[in-house]
Amino acid sequence: MFSTEVKVGRIPVTGVQPSVQCGAVPAKAVIGEDVPVRATVFREGHDRLGATAVLYGPDGTEVQRVRMSEGAPGLDEYRATLRPGSVGPHTFTVEGWSDPFATWHHAATVKIEAGVDVELMLAEGGALFRKAAADPERSEADRSVLARAVRGLEDSTRDTAERLAAADDPDLAEVLAARPIREFVSASPAYPLDVQRALAGRGAWYEFFPRSEGAVYHPESGTWSSGTFTTAARRLPAVAEMGFDVIYLPPIHPIGRTHRKGPNNTLEAGPQDPGSPWAIGSEEGGHDAIHPELGSAEDFAGFVARAEELGLEVALDLALQCSPDHPWVTEHPEWFTTQVDGTIAYAENPPKKYQDIYPLNFDNDPRGLRRAVLKVVELWIARGVKIFRVDNPHTKPLWFWEWLIAKVHRRHPEVVFLAEAFTRPAMMHALGRAGFQQSYSYFTWRNTREELAEYLHEVTAVTPAYYRPNFFVNTPDILTEFLQFGGPAGFKIRAVLAALSNPMWGVYAGFELFEHVARPGAEEYADNEKYEFRPRDFEGAQDRGESLAPFITRLNAIRRAHPALQDLQNLTLHTADNEEILVFSKSRRHQPEGQRTAPADVGPSGAVFPGVPDAEALAASLPGLADTLIVVVNCDPHAAREATVSIDTQALDLRPQDLDAEGRFEVEDLITGARWRWGEQNYVRLDPFMEPAHVLRIVRED
Repeated sequence: MFSTEVKVGRIPVTGVQPSVQCGAVPAKAVIGEDVPVRATVFREGHDRLGATAVLYGPDGTEVQRVRMSEGAPGLDEYRATLRPGSVGPHTFTVEGWSDPFATWHHAATVKIEAGVDVELMLAEGGALFRKAAADPERSEADRSVLARAVRGLEDSTRDTAERLAAADDPDLAEVLAARPIREFVSASPAYPLDVQRALAGRGAWYEFFPRSEGAVYHPESGTWSSGTFTTAARRLPAVAEMGFDVIYLPPIHPIGRTHRKGPNNTLEAGPQDPGSPWAIGSEEGGHDAIHPELGSAEDFAGFVARAEELGLEVALDLALQCSPDHPWVTEHPEWFTTQVDGTIAYAENPPKKYQDIYPLNFDNDPRGLRRAVLKVVELWIARGVKIFRVDNPHTKPLWFWEWLIAKVHRRHPEVVFLAEAFTRPAMMHALGRAGFQQSYSYFTWRNTREELAEYLHEVTAVTPAYYRPNFFVNTPDILTEFLQFGGPAGFKIRAVLAALSNPMWGVYAGFELFEHVARPGAEEYADNEKYEFRPRDFEGAQDRGESLAPFITRLNAIRRAHPALQDLQNLTLHTADNEEILVFSKSRRHQPEGQRTAPADVGPSGAVFPGVPDAEALAASLPGLADTLIVVVNCDPHAAREATVSIDTQALDLRPQDLDAEGRFEVEDLITGARWRWGEQNYVRLDPFMEPAHVLRIVRED
């Protein structure tokens, strides 16, 4: 039998976004982020209607209420922006409602101009405002304004136009904007929104190998002394000075000897070759142990403490795989895949082979294996790690990640998981829905203007509710052809694109030194640090003017100073008549229009989570003003390019006072300090051997 229960509200509300799997999975957000909300709201007939987005905090109380505005004409789409001010599980709804004031005002204006039902329409307006004044939630000041409107409409000593004008009083408009007259309010279902701390969706990452920082080669004996946590900590001030928020470490565990890889992934390692950190486990321990050459647990604690002093948070690699020497191989052989010849299968990513690694098999003993992994994660959390970069999560079952991340978050809601998943889109997106807050991305291989524009639209407008990309410019595994052959300009271009288009970006050490020599026929570094010590002369390169560190420092300073750069979904693409010129803008208002915000704690239990500077606090330094940047990038590292840039000025949050008599506005280049007057059409010339990009701040005055 069919149910006769009505499923549609009096004012239908459909197509609510953000929604992941029809609300079965919470959409992602970070504290202080602008979260775009959309819905289709409509009704029968011609009466006017309105819509409101309402945000509820972790305790179920209303914390924000925002009047929605109409989108494209004729599509019944309404839009608003919510800005969560606390961490924890939120929900939001969209309320559709009949707007009797807008309905009356439209009808009254049309009829009175035509001389039809004049007194009737004025009387109906008076009755409407009397009813609104009877609302017990209204203040005496509101009632006074409404009463004045009634008197104006009913004052027969004035002419008709003057009487109708009483309904256009700015004070009345303010009263009705703050508390609209609403009838037939119909709410959508509640949709979940998982609001997490800033570093879950913002931040600049820097990766280095602790063993290389302070490593010393002894030519007389041909041997190496490994760097330690103590020597690696000496690099931390320079990383902090460049403006990074996260220091990411590859695995720091004991490394196996069996099938240890030598330089450049050779199959034979010499006695001095340190092996790949991802070949985890030896007689000295497994995932719970620290490589003895790096130091002790106390030394690691000192490294974490020093990072915290400098405003850095330590991220650690979680690589769920083992060397043949890992204790789990003998203690739990059922956790691996045994082949028909009795041997354990090693890892492969054809044509790549990893003879020094055994992958785990989560189908043989799922309960035992998940308990062991949870124990490892809990151990490192206790040692001060709150961010895990998960290696190859796409080679493990999705159910496991959903279980592990949920389990960890119940006890430690501040913990962040980054998926290192360079794989098919379906799996990358599924990992986000399973709980990963952020992921590596295809940005690494998007180089042309067309490729970049398409990808930026995808990650900022199509998938952000469940997939949040971290734009790494390079990794120990990936040295793209663009960097191999793009010269210093290529490095600048990639840094600008990653740092300014996305609130999360990452750099692997050596990028600032323009390291670009690849192993022949591969997209990997020659003399790859995965297989050998690689100390670097960072200070010497900077003294010689051969370092990108000052430019990176400037980019990160711009990121920190401009709240518009700390949101993901506020990017607008503009056009240029040169196929190598990419143009985008990002804008953020001090507070979304029409928003009422209730006080909220920072965390669900009053906890204050560390992270990057809060975008809301930064925006508060611009009271009443928007923060807007326009970024113009020459994607060609080999030649100067000229173009006419066409700007969609509607995306720039411009006020009348921001424009001169010719409709132009002032911009300042945050790289060079130059200033220009810009408008809808603008000429640019970008020489990559000088500066390959304009980073333009719209200059606004109170």
